[in-house]
Amino acid sequence: MTADTSKPSSKKALPVLQLVNVCRSFGDFTAVSGISLDIREGEFLTIVGPSGSGKTTMLRMLAGMDAPSSGNITLRGELINQVPARRRPTCLVFQSLALFPHKSVGENIEFPLKVKKMPPAQRRERALELLRMLRLPEDYYGKNVMKCSGGERQRVALARAFAYDPDVLLFDEPLSALDYKLKKVLEKELKDLHRTTGKTFIYITHSLEEAMVMSDRIAVMRGGRVVQIGDPETIYANPADDFVAEFFGEVNKFRVSFSHAGGWYDEATAQRLEIHPGTELASATEALVVVRPEYMHFVEAGGHYDNVLEGEVFNEYSLGSRIQYQVRCADTSVLVEVPRTWSGSVRAGDRVSIGFNASDALVAGV
Repeated sequence: MTADTSKPSSKKALPVLQLVNVCRSFGDFTAVSGISLDIREGEFLTIVGPSGSGKTTMLRMLAGMDAPSSGNITLRGELINQVPARRRPTCLVFQSLALFPHKSVGENIEFPLKVKKMPPAQRRERALELLRMLRLPEDYYGKNVMKCSGGERQRVALARAFAYDPDVLLFDEPLSALDYKLKKVLEKELKDLHRTTGKTFIYITHSLEEAMVMSDRIAVMRGGRVVQIGDPETIYANPADDFVAEFFGEVNKFRVSFSHAGGWYDEATAQRLEIHPGTELASATEALVVVRPEYMHFVEAGGHYDNVLEGEVFNEYSLGSRIQYQVRCADTSVLVEVPRTWSGSVRAGDRVSIGFNASDALVAGV
């Protein structure tokens, strides 16, 4: 089972869903390979990974739209491998939203309530309650859903999902088609809804920013496997390997080789580096050193770092509250990121020294 790198909680939540050695194959292709995962009651779990990593296949199995080829999925201890979607206390919010275009906002929201044969007056009351919860005007009840904006339709789809009153809500990249500003608003609203309702959210996205902002935990997938699970801070600051580190933001990479005479040497920067490779690489002769740009520093008077590189500032990039500098060191470029409030000043063409500490680097095998 993949190690969970979340910070310990004072109150451990019981799992609502459990996957035990779950596999899903399509002919000779294995989309999901031996995943074991506990999904905690009431948590916001986000699943991320590159295209083809198995995210959507895993979500479809959790929703009951597909069944494992092997392994087991349990819901509060009950095996649900073959239980169809309509009989599970789950609801999937599709990327396409799947609203009924010929129906009103109210009719879309009331659809699951109508299936349950709830009386019309109660359906309307519940629909209006959900409109208020999703911050839509009550007079939208009779509005044709296709006359709503993209963000409003997204809210209608969420209201309909909550009308099912599921224990678990599953989201398949629901914000991917929205513009950046609206996406940021809905990210916060989704997180607020999660806190307000106490439901379990399982969310798939390609957006690392969405995952970092909204999630209690993040599961990173690659090649059909979960390679790391943890809270956002842990995933970012202590990635399991160079793939996770690079997937969650820009990184500097130094490929180093070891000689007993001179320690670890990086040919691209023509520098010897002090690193902490750990016991698993004790006998290695090559390693990959990964350092995030914010852990690189311009060496100022009195500053000391385990590793210091010499180079020339080539360019700078404004990132709002941060500024990133590209520094060319011998045969490679290194990114250095500083807050906009940084008191120093460098410009293109300046010769500089940049440094980082061994404790701020991830060292992986190659």
